[in-house]
Amino acid sequence: MPYEFEEILETIRMTQVEHFDIRTVTLGINLRDCADRDVNVICQKVYDKITRVAKNHVKIAEDIERRFGISIANKRIAVTPVSIPFDNLKKDEFIKIAETMDKAAEAVGVDYIGGFGALVQKGFTKGEKELILAIPEALANTKRVCSSVNVASTKAGINIDAINLMSHQIKETARLTAKDGSIGCAKLVVFCNVPEDNPFVAGAFHGVSEAEASINVGISGPGVVLQAIREAGRVDLGQLAEVIKKTAFKITRAGELIGRKVAELLGVEFGIVDISLAPTPAEGDSVADILEAMGLQSVGAPGTTAALAMLNDSVKKGGLMASSSVGGLSGAFIPVSEDAGMIRAVQKGHLSIEKLEAMTSVCSVGLDMIAIPGDTPEETIAGIIADECAIGVINDKTTAVRIIPAYGKKVGDIVEYGGLLGSAPIMPVRNLSSKEFVLRGGRIPAPVRSLTN
Repeated sequence: MPYEFEEILETIRMTQVEHFDIRTVTLGINLRDCADRDVNVICQKVYDKITRVAKNHVKIAEDIERRFGISIANKRIAVTPVSIPFDNLKKDEFIKIAETMDKAAEAVGVDYIGGFGALVQKGFTKGEKELILAIPEALANTKRVCSSVNVASTKAGINIDAINLMSHQIKETARLTAKDGSIGCAKLVVFCNVPEDNPFVAGAFHGVSEAEASINVGISGPGVVLQAIREAGRVDLGQLAEVIKKTAFKITRAGELIGRKVAELLGVEFGIVDISLAPTPAEGDSVADILEAMGLQSVGAPGTTAALAMLNDSVKKGGLMASSSVGGLSGAFIPVSEDAGMIRAVQKGHLSIEKLEAMTSVCSVGLDMIAIPGDTPEETIAGIIADECAIGVINDKTTAVRIIPAYGKKVGDIVEYGGLLGSAPIMPVRNLSSKEFVLRGGRIPAPVRSLTN
């Protein structure tokens, strides 16, 4: 579908007035051809390949920014889940690979690189367990490396053993990065039904079914949707859904245009455009503000889940009308620290972890960037992750947990991260034990709906 001149003008208005930008242009790189028995050889191959494929990634994205007048907030890289090509390695060797990824990312000028992870929803290989053991030190020793581990799926069920191990590693990551507000946990996500083409860190990786290299784009348009809702005035919810859908259509068109141009100039395939509404800490760029503009006194009020469900569904419908390459997570993100409206709601006591969990049943991801007291037991964290996985498995959708047990912090404290990570008020966690449940271990079987053949 050709782009009309009016579309370009409207996109410029969205960019200048309504905080619209391309949140990320993420270059996916296959590392499966970097395998070797010697970790030093592997590290050299990994460094050479990332710096060769991505050497012009940032420059080309910046050229496209100037050409179209649309800001691209982040230029990032995702690689094959590291446990897959290097399954023969031990913990210390995986840490060397993480350090190599960090150096390569710095060399090509990107701020984050995803893919230091594993897919263990049905069980561990020896290498996958070694990689998970390496995660805390890998994240503490590097600045740019992000990690994600998939522990459940609708087809496989919920690997409680993996959840227990990840809960321990989250606590250890928080301890090792305590002087920086346990920021290592902001680079670590536990997934259920993880997509292979998600461009957003910390969960981005280059799936095994992806091409040798590809560009995936994540857009960011909460401010645009908020403005459209305000301009719509007092219409009924069916009419409001149409307004959101048409706005998502325009945003998606702009995102695909940028992604295809970057891919063309890099000489790699274009993958998908992820139409997720990704908020930032900036005023007016908040998913919480959208829900309140729809008529809620505050996010967290009764009706919040219904409003979020309508928003999420309308965004998906608009995106699918605009492009046949919609993928990734594609919905609405509800992180706490990265959304000024969510932060306000938490500080006023309007939003609890339990309400956020209910909201994740209808949005695109899960419990995201939530800071909790540093002395929260790891079994409690395991219970929180298991609950999110249950929502994902039963509803056949992606869910995730990016939780920060901020070392030495208690309810009422705030952890300041700055930039897009924002600031995180420490949220209370129910003081009820799930220890006896999660320490049964094993795997919760796949549900009946997994039998679709």
